[in-house]
Formats: sequence, structure tokens, C-alpha cells
Amino acid sequence: MEYVYAALLLHKLQKEVNEANISSVVKASGAEVNDAQVKALVAALADINIEDAIKAAPVAVAAAPAAAPAAEEKKEEAPADAAKSEEAAMEGLSSLFG
Repeated sequence: MEYVYAALLLHKLQKEVNEANISSVVKASGAEVNDAQVKALVAALADINIEDAIKAAPVAVAAAPAAAPAAEEKKEEAPADAAKSEEAAMEGLSSLFG
């Protein structure tokens, strides 16, 4: 995955996406470089327009905000559950001390 990130970073900085540049970025991140994976990525990207691929990517990401209201509903329910469990804990403590 770090190789793809390196390629995207190079593209963003308008640098050439080649084996030497990808290897340099991966090394700078502190990861070990696998030359075979770098060569495979560069070969795979040879026929791909990275800009078009980036523009096509948000279609899959657009579905994520639809899940946000469900998360907000869970947040609203959580305090009620916490209050119930707190009340139960207090009842348990009061039974200990009579």
C-alpha cells in the first residue's frame, strides 16, 4: 500500500512516477523497499492516467456520508444506556451498604 501512496504523492507533487522516485519516498517513510513490488507498480501504472483514476475514486467514497446519520443515532442512544448502567451500578452499591 505504501507504494501506491508514494505514487500518489509523486503525482500530486508533479514529479515523475518512476522506480527511483517511488523507492526514495518509501525509504523516506522508514519502510523497507521491495524492488519487485516497485517495478510491478510502475509497470501497472504505465497505461493508467492517474488523474482520471483519482477523479473516478470519489464515486465510491460518496456513499460513506450516508452512514453518518446512523452513527449520530447511536450516539443519542448511548447516553441513555450509560445512564441505565450507572443506575444499576448504584443500586448494586446501595445493596452492599444497606
